[in-house]
Amino acid sequence: MSQMPQPPQLSACPTCDEPPQSGDRYCDRCGADLSAAAAAAEEASADRPVPPQLSGAVRATRPEPDPEDDYELAAPATGGQGQAADPRAAGALGTDGTAPPAGPAPETGASTHTGADDAAGTGTCTGTGTGTGADPRLPGGEPGPRCAACQEGTIGQDGFCERCGHAQGRERDHVESELEGIAAATDRGLRHHRNEDAFSVSSAELPDGSPVVVAVVCDGVSSATRPDDASAAAAHAANEALMATLPLGAHPQQAMNEAIVAAAEAVNSLAVETDGPASHPEQQRHQNAPACTIVSAVVTSDILTVGWVGDSRAYWVPDDRTAPPARLTEDDSWAAQMVAAGLMSEAEAYADERAHAITGWLGADAYELEPHTASYKPDRPGVVVVCTDGLWNYAESAEEMARAVPPDARARPLNSAQVLVGHALGGGGHDNVTVAVVPFPAAPGRAGSA
Repeated sequence: MSQMPQPPQLSACPTCDEPPQSGDRYCDRCGADLSAAAAAAEEASADRPVPPQLSGAVRATRPEPDPEDDYELAAPATGGQGQAADPRAAGALGTDGTAPPAGPAPETGASTHTGADDAAGTGTCTGTGTGTGADPRLPGGEPGPRCAACQEGTIGQDGFCERCGHAQGRERDHVESELEGIAAATDRGLRHHRNEDAFSVSSAELPDGSPVVVAVVCDGVSSATRPDDASAAAAHAANEALMATLPLGAHPQQAMNEAIVAAAEAVNSLAVETDGPASHPEQQRHQNAPACTIVSAVVTSDILTVGWVGDSRAYWVPDDRTAPPARLTEDDSWAAQMVAAGLMSEAEAYADERAHAITGWLGADAYELEPHTASYKPDRPGVVVVCTDGLWNYAESAEEMARAVPPDARARPLNSAQVLVGHALGGGGHDNVTVAVVPFPAAPGRAGSA
């Protein structure tokens, strides 16, 4: 049978020094186009010296952990203001190692900003990536992005250097948002070539004037098409639905259920955009359609409500650390099914290679949508941690998560979100990581979205 042409072989990726596997066209670590790099190297060796390859902002500055140690919990190094240090060293942090100062809290408004979009004057958002200044090598000196690695190639629409194939920093690689009483952060991690997570955080007032705060976190399914678009669409749609119904007095659990349905419809519509209309639901199930998980929290002055589909989670961490923390969600996953059926212990199930195979998700190829919702009335102040598995892989139990959450989390939610992202990166950063920190009870403040 016919085979794909084999690219020239390199002993190591010219961008990150990762040894490629036989037949690899792209680097498993940084996403560089190895065939293009090999061709460029051959041409350069024949005609001119090869320019030095500079490390980009997305390269890790510490040795990578052994693949056999995936998801081991490791104590993170600390950075400025008690913040866990990002092994990539630069990017979203300032020269003093601290996060950029927060912008002013937004006024009331209907616009929504998810973790996938540009900062639009709401909350605090930072991003890592490359600049787009004028490149004298471009025709007419027109502005254009220049590669962070070779400093010579221009960046194509696919986000890779057209000369050396280096994957460039993207706008979604690292995003932070903060409103009064809530904050969230997302990061691409150290192993993935793009961020397939997304989030949205908002605040509003209920009909009686009391505050309500909303966090939505979504994790794109990597084996599906357009997972990054799926998570962004779901986070935006769920947030919009909650902000439309809660201020009108809808019960939080009912509003949550409707929001998850709206998120599912938004993800389903991506399959139609990608493949054209399906003649029958059975046809949609074989499209490998865009898909994601979702977890959301609604916090008021006296009650917290969570809703989810998939294996993204919510945790309760009280201010009084002598009181027990709790996990508020149950995974839709193979491991959870094995534990629920009594076939394996939790430790055995989550150690299995099938543990993270999800049994519920949002997408046109899902057999049926079963949103889970639950409401709680905590008897003391604390925070709700809403996150993807990129974080809880490094703090799986409620007790581990409570130890990772800073003691002043309720007073400094953005700093706490940064610390938790750093905790995951310090532990290995094998996946995209997204977390929202939602103080309970919700404090009166200015409503808005981020």
